[in-house]
Amino acid sequence: MSPSLMMSLFTYLSIAYLCLFLIVRYLERRSVFFPGKRIKYTPDEIGIDYEDLYIRTSDGVEINAWLIKCAKTAAASARPATVIFAHGNAGTMGERLVKIKFLHDFGVNVLAFDYRGYARSSGTPSERGVYRDAKAVFDYLNTRQDIDPSKIIAYGSSLGGAVMIDLAVKREVAALIVESSFTSAVAIGKRLYPYLPGFMMSIKFDSVSKIRKVKVPKMILHSPRDRIIPYDMGKELFQEAKEPKYFVEFDGGHDEGGLIKDVRAHAALEKFFKEVSKR
Repeated sequence: MSPSLMMSLFTYLSIAYLCLFLIVRYLERRSVFFPGKRIKYTPDEIGIDYEDLYIRTSDGVEINAWLIKCAKTAAASARPATVIFAHGNAGTMGERLVKIKFLHDFGVNVLAFDYRGYARSSGTPSERGVYRDAKAVFDYLNTRQDIDPSKIIAYGSSLGGAVMIDLAVKREVAALIVESSFTSAVAIGKRLYPYLPGFMMSIKFDSVSKIRKVKVPKMILHSPRDRIIPYDMGKELFQEAKEPKYFVEFDGGHDEGGLIKDVRAHAALEKFFKEVSKR
């Protein structure tokens, strides 16, 4: 092969590689973050008092969050557990009011937050960024005298599960709850686009590796009828997690309605929250 032909071939291959690289980055970005631009609903619309907070992250981004205190034990000497709720990849926390009330009704404080770039939170969403958002929320709770820092539970749904698993590795949470989440972004990407090389992906969300490092009690919830995040990913997360751990199968799809209506899931969560609150 002549040098000129080799150079032409190298040039074509380089261009093809660059095009493929750009396609992978474009597809992964479109597949991961779908930020809602405005809050449509707030807790006061369903009769729940809340604090509207803005929490600054380590890189200077302001995260909008809601803290809903547990009214039942507000005057009691024993402080209740506090749940940090991280929602899925689309919309805002305002579209999760039913889930937030569902958690609040277990007799816990709930702090829900919007990732950077979502609604009133500043910045642009990224994997590293949403990890920082979660750490900022946790660190904020630790500054409050009315919150028991030993009873902070990380609860993540779908994408939020990956965010909360990372938090449980980097901060001393009391427990971890992962609902309808995935093993890694690369694994999801391979299912959606099986012919695209996973090594080109910049977004990893490698939950299956991280969950092995989480020592606190863990609950994994997943539905066999989930058509967005495969049920076997929830099972794999559970299998890779160390004891103490619990797996709860609930009826319904990927949306929150099935979980909220499922009697088994309700009983399991109620027991889990009570165990953490008694510490």
